[in-house]
Amino acid sequence: MPVYLDHAATTPVLPEAIEAYTRALTQVGNPSSIHSAGQNAKRMLEDARERIADTLGCQGIELVLTSGGTEAINLAIKGLFWSRRQSGATRILVPEGEHHATLDTVEWLESYEGAEVEWIPLDAQGFVRMDALEASLRRDTSSIALVTFLWANNEVGTIQPAERIIALAASVGVPVHIDAVSAYGHLPIDFAGMRARTASKALSGLVALSVSAHKIGGPIGAGGLVLSRDATVVPLIHGGGQQRQVRSGTQDVAAAAAFAAAATKAHAERASEAQRLTSLRDRLIAGVRAAVPNAVLSGPDPVGREPGGSEPDRADARLVSNAHFTFPGCQGDSLLFLLDAAGVEVSTGSACQAGIPEPSHVLLAMGRSEDDAGSALRITLGRTSTDADVDAFLAALPDAYAQASRAGLATRESSLGAR
Repeated sequence: MPVYLDHAATTPVLPEAIEAYTRALTQVGNPSSIHSAGQNAKRMLEDARERIADTLGCQGIELVLTSGGTEAINLAIKGLFWSRRQSGATRILVPEGEHHATLDTVEWLESYEGAEVEWIPLDAQGFVRMDALEASLRRDTSSIALVTFLWANNEVGTIQPAERIIALAASVGVPVHIDAVSAYGHLPIDFAGMRARTASKALSGLVALSVSAHKIGGPIGAGGLVLSRDATVVPLIHGGGQQRQVRSGTQDVAAAAAFAAAATKAHAERASEAQRLTSLRDRLIAGVRAAVPNAVLSGPDPVGREPGGSEPDRADARLVSNAHFTFPGCQGDSLLFLLDAAGVEVSTGSACQAGIPEPSHVLLAMGRSEDDAGSALRITLGRTSTDADVDAFLAALPDAYAQASRAGLATRESSLGAR
């Protein structure tokens, strides 16, 4: 049986989620109907909404259920932009290295809706350059529609200082959306608490947060947008207004029930899983360095913390499930295929860009070269990961790397000969 180490792409559905989904499917009734079957469905739906909301630190009424993280991100960014544009705010502040759900959304708004996208640089470890963000926020503040950022990077695992970013935006009256899809299940999320701790001006600071079910053991095709009561967004979908007039459409009770089951379990076990996965991740990182000494870890280094520095906590600002390396002299795709042939499944980056032979935009944003960005491998752990999985990966890596390096050398020699 293959060793699965691509949990950042999706993680196996929890048995509890499958059971909740199949049980809900046996119940007839549209939750918008007023007869008994409809009201039973509504009770099941609202119970699920409240349970998910509990794991996010928000009220049930604030949780808009969606078809996944991508829709939630689109609704937050487009909806906030369209609403704020009515008062002349057209600038969107976006860090480089975001997920394509955000990148493609803001670029579409720039092409078709008059948005002015301002890219905030990252440093070499993938952190947002706070000085650059602050400078952008202080310049012509009234023209800023929103700030959106990825809390935990889906490729290199860097965890942004979310409350510092929110507080900066709140201090000048700018609303913030957080893409928490990769953070959910790994970091404690307290929407209300974060708003309270960073509050400054009304209708500013944290107003929206996106999550997805399939990253935490729920079904693919379910997600949510936490939207504060005081936020105003223009909807993407019209026709019924079932969820606060923000999202229309008959609500999927079964998907919500499965999402709630996964969220409840992931939330209850988050702390213990974090400790277990941290140990596996650090052993994996150390093992890669021993097997391939010239491999370079991308993002914060939890194993090789350097003493001193102004922000000593940054070494810990890495997802417990993520190990991301570049392997000089070979292509990440080659390594992936060779490892797959050896029975170990990993990735080169975001699954949303899988199959497209382009260097990682995240690594380029971090200042790495195109060669480096094309030699990346992302290994991500999850609930089913074990010591044996890490052992299998480390056992397969040296031979795969040697073969990929020979292929890379042959390609370079052929290219030089052609000149």
